[in-house]
Amino acid sequence: MADIIEINDQNFEEKVAKSSVPVLLDLWAPWCGPCRSLGEIIKDAAPEIQGVVIGKLNVDENEDIPQRLHVSSIPLLVMFKDGKAVDKSVGLISKNELIKFIDRNK
Repeated sequence: MADIIEINDQNFEEKVAKSSVPVLLDLWAPWCGPCRSLGEIIKDAAPEIQGVVIGKLNVDENEDIPQRLHVSSIPLLVMFKDGKAVDKSVGLISKNELIKFIDRNK
């Protein structure tokens, strides 16, 4: 089961950039309906996901990381491996698509 952790501008380096395991970063905002839906899909899929940490970053409360990642649309999933962004998915995706996205990038 994948852990879901809160990521912010202050802990990004430690929890994502320096992580020894792949990290799926969900960039979202509370006012974004598709973001909330994707959050529920991620929670539902978490028990089936192995070998990955899932991080959630609220773009309204954190400005530095979204700027560094050139975020222009949310929801946005960014897969990190060895501290580097290796793939992105913009918009709402299904649980099956989420699992495929993670599996091909871990």
